[in-house]
Amino acid sequence: MSGYQEIMTDASYKGQFVAFTCPHIGNVGINLEDMESNKVHLGAIIVRDHSCAVSNYRSRMSLDQYCKQQGVIGISDLDTRAITKALRETGCLVGAVSTDASKSDAELLAMSKSWTIVGKDLLSVVSCTEPYEWRQGTHEEWEFNAAAVKKHSGEPIYHVVAYDFGIKTNILRRLAAFGCRITVVPATYPASEVMKLNPDGIFFSNGPGDPSAAPYAVENARQLLGKKPTFGICMGHQIMGQAFGGKTFKLKYGHHGGNHPIKFLPTGRVEISAQNHNFAVDPTTLPPGVQVSHINLNDGTCAGMLYPAMKAMTIQYHPEASPGPHDADICFEQFMDMMKADRVHA
Repeated sequence: MSGYQEIMTDASYKGQFVAFTCPHIGNVGINLEDMESNKVHLGAIIVRDHSCAVSNYRSRMSLDQYCKQQGVIGISDLDTRAITKALRETGCLVGAVSTDASKSDAELLAMSKSWTIVGKDLLSVVSCTEPYEWRQGTHEEWEFNAAAVKKHSGEPIYHVVAYDFGIKTNILRRLAAFGCRITVVPATYPASEVMKLNPDGIFFSNGPGDPSAAPYAVENARQLLGKKPTFGICMGHQIMGQAFGGKTFKLKYGHHGGNHPIKFLPTGRVEISAQNHNFAVDPTTLPPGVQVSHINLNDGTCAGMLYPAMKAMTIQYHPEASPGPHDADICFEQFMDMMKADRVHA
C-alpha cells in the first residue's frame, strides 16, 4: 500500500509500465519528501483498485492529482495478479495504454510491437547534464541503522564521485549518512575528469535500459577499475560486470519487488532485498579473479561480485530501499571500509 511513490519516481523504470500486485494503491497519497527523483519516469501505472480516500499526515495530494500533474497515464480495475501470473509464464511483454478511443486494436498492437527495451540506452536520457554536490543524509526520523552510521561518523569524510545513470535520492542519502561528500556526474562523464576530482571512491548507480547499449559507461568504468575503490548497484553492477570482461543477458521477466532473497556466499548470510532490473551478468563469462559474492535464491542468478585485485564490489539490488527492506544496508558499510583501507595503504 506504500512505496508506489518511490517506484514511480525511480528512473530505473524509464520505458516501463508497472503493474502493482497490491490490490489497493493510492491510500497514503503523495508527499514531497519521498521522491526518488524530481519527476515520474515510468510510462504508466496499472492497478487493481485506485483508492479515492487518502489518509496520511504527510500527504499533499492524491495519486490521481499527481499523475495528472506529471502527465502520466494510469488504468485501474484490472486484475493485476492475473497479469503477473501471465507475465511469469510468457516473460515481459510490451504494451500500449491510450485514452484515444478512435485507435483500433490493430493500431494499438502495432504501437506495442514497435518498441523494445533490448538495445535501448536510457542512461543518458535520465542522467543529470552537469555535475552537482550532495551532502544531505537520511533524516533523523527515518534513520534505521543508527549504530553503523554513528560508527563511521567520527571518521574523515570520504569524497565519492557518483555516476548518475538514474540515481535514486535515497542512495545519495545513505552515502551521505555514512559521512560521504558526493559529487554526482553525468552518465557520459569521462573517466579522466573523474580522476581530476581526486575521489576516495567511485560509485556507479542504478538506471534503466539495456546495459550492453551503453559502451561509453563500460569504457569509463574499465578505465577507473583499480585506481580507486568502486561500488556498483543494479545498472552499475551490470556496467561493472562488463568492465570486468563479462557479458549481460536479458532475463525472462526480470526481478521486481521488495521480497527477493539474496545469499552472501562468503558467510551464508541471507538478505531480503528490493529489486528492479531486466538484465543480469552471466557469471560464466567473468574472468579469473572476479568472485560471485551474492546469488539470487529464487533463480540462482548472479546478484553481486567482488574483484579484490581491482578494489571493486557490486550488487544487483537496492540496499537503500525505501520504504524497505533494509537488510542490505551493510553494503554501504563495506564500501566505507574499502575506502578506509585504500586511504591507509595510499
